[in-house]
Amino acid sequence: MKTSFLSKLLDTLAPRQCANCGRRLSPDERVLCHACYRRLELTYLWQNACDNPLARLFWGVLPIEKAASLFYFTPRTESSQVIYDMKYHDRPDIARSMGAIAARLMAADHFFDGIDGLVPVPLTRRRQWQRGYNQSMEIARGISEVTALPIYGKAVRRTKFHDSQTTKTAIERRDNVADVFRLADSNAVRGLHLLIIDDIITTGATVTACGLQLSQAEGVRVSVFSLGFTRS
Repeated sequence: MKTSFLSKLLDTLAPRQCANCGRRLSPDERVLCHACYRRLELTYLWQNACDNPLARLFWGVLPIEKAASLFYFTPRTESSQVIYDMKYHDRPDIARSMGAIAARLMAADHFFDGIDGLVPVPLTRRRQWQRGYNQSMEIARGISEVTALPIYGKAVRRTKFHDSQTTKTAIERRDNVADVFRLADSNAVRGLHLLIIDDIITTGATVTACGLQLSQAEGVRVSVFSLGFTRS
């Protein structure tokens, strides 16, 4: 990607730092330096999107067309810092840039063919007010910048926020989110193939609960994408 004079000037006046290691970014680097990007364990699940470990999480619980994540996520590792900063350190720019990086990589393998729109997993209004943004929406915006796919951000609403999923078992995660989403605008998504966007998928419970609501709209098909996938 050609770097503009303005970008070079801004990098000189206000140097950007790698979201992972803090090193100064060169003008052609986005969010992560080349070294940290190479340390991400890319999944390449999008190359076999219909039958892979992520897609199998949803078999028997949510009918999906395909599923993929950008990289394998392991908590408390160097490569996990980008996720923590994105969610907890007021860095929506990381989410958007990582979404764009994923979209460019996956579009080359035609992952987005047949997808009609993007649905970021919603937060409650209170949670979004506290954080200032929804990281899944920012990921979706990054993907949309590359693919031009529309975002259906109001199709599903999150009506409740239960306890964090982080320390729960698979069964506890499923029960924790069983009733937290509600289909809000079925007419807007009728007959569409929608890609649900989340930041991290571990058991798939949150995406399943969201997807089941979307599936109530006539003719809707769903697929799944997340930046990180916690490999069991």
